[in-house]
Amino acid sequence: MSAPLERIARLDGRQRSKAAVLAKLARDLDFPPYFRPNLDALFDVLTTDIRGPLRIEWRLSAAVEAALGADLEPLRQTLAAAAAARDDLVLEVTRG
Repeated sequence: MSAPLERIARLDGRQRSKAAVLAKLARDLDFPPYFRPNLDALFDVLTTDIRGPLRIEWRLSAAVEAALGADLEPLRQTLAAAAAARDDLVLEVTRG
């Protein structure tokens, strides 16, 4: 039996709002239809509702950081907490 295919979400810098980040994650990782775009629901879906393995690649630039403003750190913390909660979720954040 083969290993399940890794699902990958690539946040490539075009997502410049919390809503856009959550929508891209939901689309790329095939979130269930009952997902509601908030950080609690994001954590719950990532840790209990979808099968892995999962990879989230997030490329941050100064423009993205400025556009996200106060939403950046809570988003990053939620994704990091979800990655810490399961062995088959990798979060890769790069700057540049």
